[in-house]
Amino acid sequence: MVLSTAVSPAESTIDDPRRRRAVLITVCIALMAVIASVTGLNVAQPDLAVQFGASQSTVLWIINTYTIALAALLLPLGALGDRLGRRPVLLAGLLVFGAANVAGGLATSSEAMIAARLASGVGAAMIMPVTLAVITSTFPQQERSRAIGVWTAVAGGGGILGMYLSALLVDVADWRWLFALPVALVAVAFVLSLRFVPNSRERSPHRFDVVGSLASVVAVVGLILMLHEGPVSGWTATPTLLSLAVGVAGAIAFVVWERRHRAPLLDVRQFRVRGLASGSVTLLAVFGVQAGIFVVMFPFFQSVLGWSGLRSTLALLPMMVLMMAASALAPRVAARAGARSTMAAGVAFCAGGLATMAVFVSVDGGYLSVLPGMLVMGLGMGLSMTPSTEAITLALPAERQGVASALNDVTREFGTALGIALLGAVLSAGYRNAIDDRIGDLEGPAGDAARAGIATALTTEGPQAEALVRAAQEAFVAGWRHAMWAGVAVMAVLLLYVLARGPKPRA
Repeated sequence: MVLSTAVSPAESTIDDPRRRRAVLITVCIALMAVIASVTGLNVAQPDLAVQFGASQSTVLWIINTYTIALAALLLPLGALGDRLGRRPVLLAGLLVFGAANVAGGLATSSEAMIAARLASGVGAAMIMPVTLAVITSTFPQQERSRAIGVWTAVAGGGGILGMYLSALLVDVADWRWLFALPVALVAVAFVLSLRFVPNSRERSPHRFDVVGSLASVVAVVGLILMLHEGPVSGWTATPTLLSLAVGVAGAIAFVVWERRHRAPLLDVRQFRVRGLASGSVTLLAVFGVQAGIFVVMFPFFQSVLGWSGLRSTLALLPMMVLMMAASALAPRVAARAGARSTMAAGVAFCAGGLATMAVFVSVDGGYLSVLPGMLVMGLGMGLSMTPSTEAITLALPAERQGVASALNDVTREFGTALGIALLGAVLSAGYRNAIDDRIGDLEGPAGDAARAGIATALTTEGPQAEALVRAAQEAFVAGWRHAMWAGVAVMAVLLLYVLARGPKPRA
């Protein structure tokens, strides 16, 4: 265990409830800026390609560089916030993040844009773990669950809200205005942080774990790159296997080093604690399924239903609003029923929502064929995420809350990448099998376009175009069903795990 002394309660815990609310608002605004930037540029991919003359691969690097930097640096920078002080690290992160977004909005080349996104990821990794650590060190125990519920709602719903606002800005203005939203949020958060956020930090007689930090960065970068490259280059391609090897080697080195170090970045033996393990696994699976659902829903709305990007984003809002409401309600449910029962109920609702969408989705049924399942899924995500987050923070001592928050955030990022890779691959395989059954041995440009994917199938012309489009839409729905049932299988295994190894009831 880490030998350290925590700050005194007078240094961090706030007695004034109005100031506590101000602190919560402040960190949620900062968190919203970080989360909105994860998804914001997704709606501007065509604009970026035209503006910079960039290939699709380069555009993906512009988008993914931010996520990779954020995920790789969360643990070391979260621990650094514990050491140096959470308030100064939060303020520094806001400055770096704001300046990087200004640079991104003014970028004149793809190289400059990638550099700006990399710097944004560094700033975001300074901000995100500190926001949750400030809550856990500032709020008294009887109010902490409710505050974490609000934080979780913002973390879960901020991405889709940012995507909606980004789509609106792209439609009515220009893609460069996408960077105005995070800059404005950062400016507000910076001013409020100076006024309301107290400082708290860990005092440790040991040096900062530099080796463990470097090993964690190597592990996260390698594994995230593997999950990103697998669906694009192929799971047996050299870049994918090389990334996997680097990630696994980094992970093994991290575990070996942390078990021997006197003051580890993350004491891996803590995963024997049921709350830490079950909370991490639940967030990994739930966020993975959520991210995978977004991957399959947008093509359904745009290619099957023919909706615009803005309308497609708006269609997700009912699910996300219900998820945010359930996240805020989850602490009350957990207080009555227990954290394990609440997590299990949330996972069960997630499985039920996925199964409902798998059974009732159809081309002719449209949006109403998937809306009930979306709503049930949103309820389940909200109920499961808040007690999972609290289980992680409760498993580590107060002076290690930056690490606890970072672990929570890394788990979310890994889950997102894993869910996109898994459900995206299942959807693609299901589509290929279904389209072959529907078009038979059709050769030529029309057959090639239909087999390549639903987006290219919609571009076909000629007398067969209408039949091919219908076949592609039905094949996509078939692939959708496969992806949803894969999600149900993941949730079923997770439910059994939570029931067996979920957090123990608190006295």
